[in-house]
Amino acid sequence: MYHVARASEFLVITGIGINELKITKKALVWPLQTCRVIDVTPVNCTFKVNAMSAEKLPFLLSTVFTIGPCVDDRERLIKYAKLLSHHARDSHNVKDLVQGVIEGETRVLATSMTMDEIFKGTKDFKKEVFDKKTQMEAANQAKINVSEAKMKGEIGSKEREGLTHQNAAKIDAEPRSYPPKGMVMERKRRLK
Repeated sequence: MYHVARASEFLVITGIGINELKITKKALVWPLQTCRVIDVTPVNCTFKVNAMSAEKLPFLLSTVFTIGPCVDDRERLIKYAKLLSHHARDSHNVKDLVQGVIEGETRVLATSMTMDEIFKGTKDFKKEVFDKKTQMEAANQAKINVSEAKMKGEIGSKEREGLTHQNAAKIDAEPRSYPPKGMVMERKRRLK
């Protein structure tokens, strides 16, 4: 059956003939393959986070986060599809997952700050929460890039070795013709 996704949706296809999953806007889905639709429209989530400052003073932080996948980055879209495609769009599971991540990051950051620092700049506080997450993502991406570069280098060296062996075998397999011994002797006499 032929499927086409709407503007804010993607098709996630799994099953026979597909290694892990395939994300596309339109596809022909064969028997023994499954097709799910994921909506990538950003969703607003409102949370009230109970945290404690460095002075052990509790406070309540009201937050609103807009969450959704980055559709331009294929890796992130695949992660989104793997983690959240089997949940309903406004599912409590998704909200609980996001809330757990945000509460954890906020509490870790809040315990390292005094109440004055927290209330002095709520924008700075929010920026620090996001910057920590961005730094972690950048570090992970750097590790991935290094691993890919090593892999490509190893593949390239193996390809060069293979080509060298192929060329050597080709040269060894080529027929060689040598002039008769009499012609060689005649040329030597002429050169003298």
